Amino acid sequence: MSRSRSVVAATTGLLGLSSAKRAAILAVVVCALALTVSVPLRNYVAQRQELAAVSEQQQALAAQVDELTRERARLSDPAEIIAQARSRLGYVMPGEVPYVVQLPPAAGPGPAADADNGVPWYRDLWREVVEGTA
Repeated sequence: MSRSRSVVAATTGLLGLSSAKRAAILAVVVCALALTVSVPLRNYVAQRQELAAVSEQQQALAAQVDELTRERARLSDPAEIIAQARSRLGYVMPGEVPYVVQLPPAAGPGPAADADNGVPWYRDLWREVVEGTA
């Protein structure tokens, strides 16, 4: 009888469990470890992607800040302000006489061509006020 107990003990293995039960317990333990590791790993990967996106956005914003700083430095020059006022708004200095040269309209498709000729809207408005046409 002692021999049969030793055979049973040898086949049941550790803690009196059969090899199928041990394999099932091992599978459960491995799955638990995988789930325990997978959530933090997923969070880590997501945070790395977010960090890369934020770094790229920060570089774009830094480039925009540099461009705006250069623009501010350029516009802080009084000569540049005067040049912009003359070219964009048609301003003149006191004592200057402005002359507007109006060329005859070219024979073309009609009023639709005048809308895209690159003339600012306020000059078109002024021309309509002076000429009295709509």
